[in-house]
Amino acid sequence: MSRKKTAVLISGRGTNMGALISAAMAPDYPAEIALVLSNRPDAKGLERAAEFGIQTAVVDHTGFSGDREAFEREVDAVLKAHKIELVALAGFMRILTPFLVNAWANRMINIHPALLPSFKGLATHERALEEGVKLHGATVHFVSAEMDDGPVIIQGAVPVLDQDTPETLGARVLDVEHKIYPKALALVASGKAKVTGARVTSGGADEYAGDLVWP
Repeated sequence: MSRKKTAVLISGRGTNMGALISAAMAPDYPAEIALVLSNRPDAKGLERAAEFGIQTAVVDHTGFSGDREAFEREVDAVLKAHKIELVALAGFMRILTPFLVNAWANRMINIHPALLPSFKGLATHERALEEGVKLHGATVHFVSAEMDDGPVIIQGAVPVLDQDTPETLGARVLDVEHKIYPKALALVASGKAKVTGARVTSGGADEYAGDLVWP
């Protein structure tokens, strides 16, 4: 089996990165975590990746004087130098320009701590509690030009409890993230989930919610 060389982009501790690395240790997993790249040299996830023997790279966004596209061109160059085939964003706290989105169209995925299209952006757990929703969760989706948008690959939900705080709710959602992100990456790396036009084609089971076309 040819394993897709995957880069994980992080800005902090990289807990979802860790879940992807753990899943990719299985010999039958269709993706290889070949690179962990951060825009912050002090990101804790870089140390963790190095402990697993994974190559790491830093492209510090502060050195580009606010020129987001110049920063992304350097990121793109590093990805290409490592012969990366797929990109997984895992807490990469940068708003992407059309340059990087188009360069990796249909080959870049992201995880968001909410059931999209609800609660795009930040502070998702606080907003879910304020809205009084009964279900909250996480979404893995292909990256598009609009923030927290793009065809959905998989979602996972948790109930919102009366006694929840943003912290307790966020902890349960994080557990879900660690479960669904490796599943989503496996679907994409194996070719079972892919974008056809503006939609996703999936050969997965009925747990894969979202904008899906079934073969």
